[in-house]
Amino acid sequence: MRKPYALLPLPLLLLAALLLPPVLLWPAGPSYAADNGSWSVFPVSSEISQRPYFYVTANPGTTVRDKVVVANKTGRPLTFRLYAADAYNTARDGGFAVRTVKERQRGVGAWAKPAKSRVTVPARGRVTVPFTLRVPERAEPGDHPGALVALDMGVPPVERSREWGRIDAGDGSLAVGVQRAVGARVYLRVNGPTVPALAVEKVRVRHTQPLVPGTGDSTATISYTLHNTGNVTLNPRVELRAQGLFGRTLLSRDLTGIPSELLPGQRVRLAEPWRGAPQLDWGDVTLTASAEDTRESASVSFFALPWLVALVLGTGLVAAGVVVRARRRRAVR
Repeated sequence: MRKPYALLPLPLLLLAALLLPPVLLWPAGPSYAADNGSWSVFPVSSEISQRPYFYVTANPGTTVRDKVVVANKTGRPLTFRLYAADAYNTARDGGFAVRTVKERQRGVGAWAKPAKSRVTVPARGRVTVPFTLRVPERAEPGDHPGALVALDMGVPPVERSREWGRIDAGDGSLAVGVQRAVGARVYLRVNGPTVPALAVEKVRVRHTQPLVPGTGDSTATISYTLHNTGNVTLNPRVELRAQGLFGRTLLSRDLTGIPSELLPGQRVRLAEPWRGAPQLDWGDVTLTASAEDTRESASVSFFALPWLVALVLGTGLVAAGVVVRARRRRAVR
C-alpha cells in the first residue's frame, strides 16, 4: 500500500516511513508497528489486544486520550521530535504520506498533542508518551486521517537542525537530503453525515504511432485524475473501456495501480498504457470509477490517424483546393 519515498531536493520534505504491508523486524514490537528498521512507532497495547493503528470515532467537541510508543531498535540512544501530522495522497502514485513539521496542519495534525514533543529512547528500549486529541466543536463530519510522527533528531553528517531534524547527505551533485521519520497512522472519523463521492477528471489520450501503417506498434497512454470529492476515505476501482467506429469494443479492463486509500478531498493523477492501440479509428475512451455507494464516469473522444496517412490526405486536400481555385479563376475570365 505504501512505498518508501525517494530522496527529495531542498527544500527538504518529510520521508514518512509509514510502511505497509507491516514488516515485523523486532520480535518485541507489535505485529503491525510502523517500522523503518531502526525504530518503530505504534499504539500502546492492552493485555488482550494489539492495535495496528489508532482508530478513533468521536463527536465534535470531545477529547480523546491515548498513548503512543516509540521503540528504538539500534544499539545507541536516539532522540526524536514527536508531533502529529495530517495525511494526504502523493500526486505521484497516491501513496499515504504526512505533512512535514513546518507545514500548516488543519486536522489531526492540529488537534492531537503529545505530552512530550521531544523524547530520547535508550538503546534497545522504548518510551510511552500520552497524547490528547481534541476535536473542535465545528469539526466537519467524516474522515480526518493523520499520524503521530517520530522525527529523528540525531546529529547528521551535514548539519544539526532543531527545526527539521536529522538530514542525511544525498549522493547527487545537488543539495539533496532526507529526513528520517516513522509515524503511526491515526484514522479519525468525526460523527455526522458521511458522503462518499468520487469524480474522474481530465481524461486524456496520447497516441504514439508508426510513420507507415502496419510497420510498427501503435500505443497510447490514457491519463486521468481521480478525485475524492466526499468526506470519507475510499477504496476506488476503475474500469477502462474503449470503443471504435460503429461501437466496436477495442479495450475493456479493470485497472491496477489504483490507490487503495483515496483520502477525502485528495486528487491523484494516474496513467494507463494501451498497447496495440488502433492505428486508424475514431471512437471514445470511458473511465468508470466506483467505490462504496458511489460511481462516476468520464469520457474523451480520440481520432487515430497515422502520420503518413495524414500527410497524404493533407497533400490531397491542398492539391484539390488548388485545382478548384484554378477552375474558378478560369470561369471568371
